[in-house]
Amino acid sequence: MADLSKMRQEYSLKGLDIEDLNQNPFEQFELWFQNALEANLIEPNAFTLATVGKDLRPSQRTVLLKMYDKKGFRFFSNYNSKKSLQIDENPYVSAHFAWLGLERQVRIEGEIKKISKGESFKYFLSRPRGSQIGAWVSHQSKVVNSRTILETKFDEMRNKFANGEVPFPSFWGGYEIIPTYFEFWQGGLNRLHDRFVYELINNNWQISRLEP
Repeated sequence: MADLSKMRQEYSLKGLDIEDLNQNPFEQFELWFQNALEANLIEPNAFTLATVGKDLRPSQRTVLLKMYDKKGFRFFSNYNSKKSLQIDENPYVSAHFAWLGLERQVRIEGEIKKISKGESFKYFLSRPRGSQIGAWVSHQSKVVNSRTILETKFDEMRNKFANGEVPFPSFWGGYEIIPTYFEFWQGGLNRLHDRFVYELINNNWQISRLEP
């Protein structure tokens, strides 16, 4: 057994108090996200998405946030993937951003829904051509015997679409997470971390401090 009990990281960059917080969690997220960008963290828009299907077995994976505003958070996926099948069975998810270089985490919970085909198509057009072709190649989450098969399929699709635009795949598109819960976590000395949650109650955001 690997013994990691002596691994220690003391968090001391900055504390967090309720006076530091914006009353709107979307604006607080925007502030922290901009801080993560300015700190040149690797993939600051990467987050862990947790889903649970009807079998009640949770599943997680890292996806990339592509859009957000004061309504929700958007990412894109193959609609036949495991995550999508679980979302079809249970439209409630959790998203987790880990900005460890700033000793920060953000957790978001809420309902998830597909965005319109028009909005998905608009984003698809903005993707690099290779990524557009890749969406056609991958039957996401399905077993494949070798990488060579994927590369061969990619070459076939690249040749198929060589003389025009890559068509928009009907099995691919965006999702939007509509939050009802945010948690902002700032590392603290002696494991006394600062944790604040925003909960949507009667259409108002209520802020509470949690014990670490």
